[in-house]
Amino acid sequence: LFLSTFTLAVSAGAVLLLPFSIISNEILLSFPQNYYIQWLNGSLIHGLWNLASLFSNLCLFVLMPFAFFFLESEGFAGLKKGIRARILETLVMLILLALLILGIVWVASALIDNDAASMESLYDLWEFYLPYLYSCISLMGCLLLLLCTPVGLSRMFTVMGQLLVKPTILEDLDEQMYIITLEEAAIQRRLNGISSTVESQAAELEQELEKVKSKKTNLERRKKASAWERNLVYPAVMILLLTETSISVLLVALNILYLLVDETAMPKGSGGPGIGNASLSTFGFVGAALEIILIFYLMVSSVVGFYSLRFFENITPRKDDTTMTKIIGNCVSILVLSSALPVMSRTLGITRFDLLGDFGRFNWLGNFYIVLSYNLLFAIMTTLCLVRKFTSAVREELLKALGLDKLHLSNNPRDSEAKPSANGHQKTL
Repeated sequence: LFLSTFTLAVSAGAVLLLPFSIISNEILLSFPQNYYIQWLNGSLIHGLWNLASLFSNLCLFVLMPFAFFFLESEGFAGLKKGIRARILETLVMLILLALLILGIVWVASALIDNDAASMESLYDLWEFYLPYLYSCISLMGCLLLLLCTPVGLSRMFTVMGQLLVKPTILEDLDEQMYIITLEEAAIQRRLNGISSTVESQAAELEQELEKVKSKKTNLERRKKASAWERNLVYPAVMILLLTETSISVLLVALNILYLLVDETAMPKGSGGPGIGNASLSTFGFVGAALEIILIFYLMVSSVVGFYSLRFFENITPRKDDTTMTKIIGNCVSILVLSSALPVMSRTLGITRFDLLGDFGRFNWLGNFYIVLSYNLLFAIMTTLCLVRKFTSAVREELLKALGLDKLHLSNNPRDSEAKPSANGHQKTL
């Protein structure tokens, strides 16, 4: 648990370091001769980026594998059972795993690039193995972000809709409360009338009763909400989300144009000015603040999109129902996403901050075709997800009008669960 907590803290540090670097650069530009901010300099930022890279490597390749193997270990046969025997077995497993990885890299290097310089670099673990391995992990994280972030950007509207109180337009909350109360009472009477021997029917009724109670709770919350919360907060948040998403897509589109006409737009195109020498944004402090907001928005969206994918639904943490193995898997996933976020932000042109330390030593950042393809895929996937999100209601109505709704062409699970209300009417968009 301690190692998982430390890994999560390193993930938060990797996410917060990029906004901290951007705002530090603007502060140094605004107050270049101020005595009280002389500690905020390029060497400090550079050292923090190196520490973030070091601890990310440490957590990803040492601490988290150690935590996983320690959970699975029981101690070697013949030794006294206890913590010491389990730690010994875990260390042996880590050494064997490291030897296996080194052997695979050695064989791959011998088959692909068999020359003297390549073979000599294999002996340098610190300068070759770890940066190269971390570059591969960062590339995997960027590909995972490319898959998760567009899904999360469209999913954010649904998540915020569940957290906020929606406006009551053409709805009678009192009537809905009356209907849901009658439904709850009917299910409760049926549940009381069933004998204890019929366990399957009782379980189904209990699940249905829980759903009705959750709906009743949501209706009570909507009824108690003030007019300001219903009619102002929800539209404002939706407009804000739409604005941030549109700005992100627009910045990526502009970055694609820059890539086609200017070589310095590449993430590895130029060393860039040092901290405190020039503004990283065209619009100065306002542009830097916008970049920070977009970076946080992309990180939250990527996490939401990650847990929205069907492949990762099994590791979604749940209160009082999450094993330690799932906690380790969640921490590793968050660490990979957070470590790749600065690289993705620079690759997409969200910020022009040149990555310092080992974060900027990725070979694939200098490949024009990889960077251009990444930008194009992000813009296209985000646009498609948003179009699919905002046209789903219209699409469902068109399918119903054409009589194709019985073919189950919709991917929305809520449509199959929709039932008419007690008065025989159903309000739909």
